[in-house]
Amino acid sequence: MARPAIVLLSGGLDSTTVLAIAKDQGYTPYALSFRYGQRHSVELEAAKRVVEAQGAARHVIADIDLRVFGGSALTSDIEVPKHDSLDRTEGGGVPITYVPARNTIFLSFALAYAETVNASDIFTGVTAVDYSGYPDCRPEYIDAYAKMANLATRAGVEGTQQLKIHSPLMEMSKADIVREGLRLGVDYSITSSCYDPDEQGRACGRCETCLLRLKGFAEAGSTDPVRYQDA
Repeated sequence: MARPAIVLLSGGLDSTTVLAIAKDQGYTPYALSFRYGQRHSVELEAAKRVVEAQGAARHVIADIDLRVFGGSALTSDIEVPKHDSLDRTEGGGVPITYVPARNTIFLSFALAYAETVNASDIFTGVTAVDYSGYPDCRPEYIDAYAKMANLATRAGVEGTQQLKIHSPLMEMSKADIVREGLRLGVDYSITSSCYDPDEQGRACGRCETCLLRLKGFAEAGSTDPVRYQDA
């Protein structure tokens, strides 16, 4: 019988690829998405499409409201920075699109979900290559969280669960991720990565996550199939 695994699924390029990887490795995925007050909530519709296309034992959308804290362009009225190229993106610091403690919060929900379905594995799409520089996407953070997680649950303390956090994209470039997803048959046309899409769900093409995505497809020798506002 396939092993259950929690897969954090935003509906974007990275997490959609991770869902395909988890299935390819023989896991039965339990997808977990979040409605956290993000301005780009269109990604949740993408997550639903991804689950419908790829399949999952269950798809949970958890409701939390990080707008009560703000502090990010994704959860407040701060404008999402736009650029003509990646060369012009913010350098050296953590960008304003960083949502305070987001991955810690998401992983905590995944930890609770894992314990209820007897899963010892959590998959996340964090990467430390071709990314925005978020502090909660680094390998040392993931390692530290896994150590803490095994001290934080009844299953961990009683020895019935030894949790492992899988981050298969950690050392992959966006081009590598695209190539792997295409190899696994991922339909990227149903995904959504943009931080500031329009009312029709079309990507802006100028926020950092759009530029990173476009770079990945270009370097992989492929064309991004999602709709862009300037297309």
